[in-house]
Amino acid sequence: MTQSIPRPEHPRPDFEREIWQNLNGKWAFAFDDQDEGRRAGWHREGALKGEITVPFCYQSSLSGIGVDEYHPVLWYARRCSLDKGFAGKRVFLHFGAVDYACTVWVDGEFAFSHQGGYTPFGGDITDLIGNREDFLITLRVEDEFDRTQPRGKQFWGSAPTTGCHYIAVSGIWQTVWLEGRGEASLDYLHITPDIDRKSVSLEFALVGENQGDFTLKARLSFQGTEMGEYVFPVQGDYGKASFSFEEIHSIDEVHYWSPEHPNLFDLEAVLCRDGEETDRVKTYFGMRKVECRDGFVMLNNNTLYQRLILDQGYYPDGLLTAPSDEALKRDILLAKECGFNGARKHQKIEDPRFYYWADKLGYLVWGELPSAYQYRQEEAGNLLRDMGEFVKRDFNHPSIITWVPLNESWGVRNIYVEKQQQAMAAALYYQLKALDPSRPVSTNDGWETVEQSDLYGIHDYTAYGDELSPNYADPALLVGKKASSRMNSALGHPFHPEKPLLITEYGGIAFADGNDGSWGYNEKVQDEGAFLKRYESITTAIQALPYCQGFCYTQLTDVFQETNGLFDMDRQPKVDAGKLREINERRR
Repeated sequence: MTQSIPRPEHPRPDFEREIWQNLNGKWAFAFDDQDEGRRAGWHREGALKGEITVPFCYQSSLSGIGVDEYHPVLWYARRCSLDKGFAGKRVFLHFGAVDYACTVWVDGEFAFSHQGGYTPFGGDITDLIGNREDFLITLRVEDEFDRTQPRGKQFWGSAPTTGCHYIAVSGIWQTVWLEGRGEASLDYLHITPDIDRKSVSLEFALVGENQGDFTLKARLSFQGTEMGEYVFPVQGDYGKASFSFEEIHSIDEVHYWSPEHPNLFDLEAVLCRDGEETDRVKTYFGMRKVECRDGFVMLNNNTLYQRLILDQGYYPDGLLTAPSDEALKRDILLAKECGFNGARKHQKIEDPRFYYWADKLGYLVWGELPSAYQYRQEEAGNLLRDMGEFVKRDFNHPSIITWVPLNESWGVRNIYVEKQQQAMAAALYYQLKALDPSRPVSTNDGWETVEQSDLYGIHDYTAYGDELSPNYADPALLVGKKASSRMNSALGHPFHPEKPLLITEYGGIAFADGNDGSWGYNEKVQDEGAFLKRYESITTAIQALPYCQGFCYTQLTDVFQETNGLFDMDRQPKVDAGKLREINERRR
């Protein structure tokens, strides 16, 4: 692999195999507005006459196409040959994310299909390749303006010039790669740390040939120092195991993961069958614990005050796809320079590389499910599916400390009164607790939340601190009332003042720029002095609420017509970072 390949880095540093091959770059491409491709056999050789640069969507300039047009059916094709390291291995084809529904063929034969625009998928294509030196991968994608799809900020029509929705993204928008494995391999490996018992639990599943005597070796190291190896028997295609640090190393809080000390333990998992290695995966984890207790959010048994920034993860040239790995890292560093210790990653399941950098750099993240916008059976199924796939992929990232399945009642617009939509919110909460009991859940962040939520995230775009509602004076005053524009709890779901509360959207201050189509919240400001006066007023007022456990300012960067970022869309600063940091860090 060379640097001429766009996004050449390994796409999953949290689940990495040595033998892999990046398939980013030039692919054959075609629009199929008449949906004739299947009948005409476009899944075979030579049917596609255009070209696109993967992993960038056709709406982005980095794709080489860059047209904001509606094309509901897309085709991709690429002829591939395997690197030498794949000899004797099972070959898996992986897609990081393809928006929205797709079918994959290898040499004209069906391989697999998938629905969901933000989550990964793939499969074993070894038998479809056979002994051929090269092979053809073909992909058909459907992406309609369907409001039952978890869309996030992608508008379901021609691109808006006002409001908070943006250009849609269609087709491949994350890395495509091949991976070499043995006859049996790990499907996933979830790691749950327990700082109180100084232990770690593993949960894993196997795919492929499952006959034989299997063991899993877990080799542990910390900052380059080997700490030991554990060997666990595996029965069938699923297993659980645990080990205690007390047996091998004296571990205490100096080894914990936190924003101040993002310590990571490396774990190499080696799967053996009848004593012979059949798979090897490198991953990592952080010893950290997050919980809601007695009105506080606790990290490693200490109170945590969160200074978050709303981050939508759009780029002018790549849209949802960062132009480089460095761009993902840079967004985190920019936020930290301004005194924020984390982000609410808004309406986007992010590239795994973002969460990797958050893990490495010590940056808290709220993992938020992109919203759909029309409540019916299809939407409910899509949300549950994508939430489950989100957790499966990103379980091990210590930086992710909160799940957000719903935002501001989007997709459940009648949740305040409708029990069916309240039940949908509760279903997402219990799904998350079934899959991952280790993280808190903000079930409907913003307002009208249901009782099944571990905390309250209130959105309040009051312009100045002295205009905050008097209901904030005491959390008991918020029972059955509004904090800002909407009721805090859904009807029939009591507001619990003993649960932690955060102001998880506020601010949104835009500068006057002479563009009537751009916007922020409340009136625009004329200069940095006016911005800082307003920013300090509202931020200080929120910090002064003794029971409030943190805030999330809107937002890190401008996104198209929404020009209320601390940076413009090219990541150029509008305000001095040091001045922001001084205000943000007054309460820690």
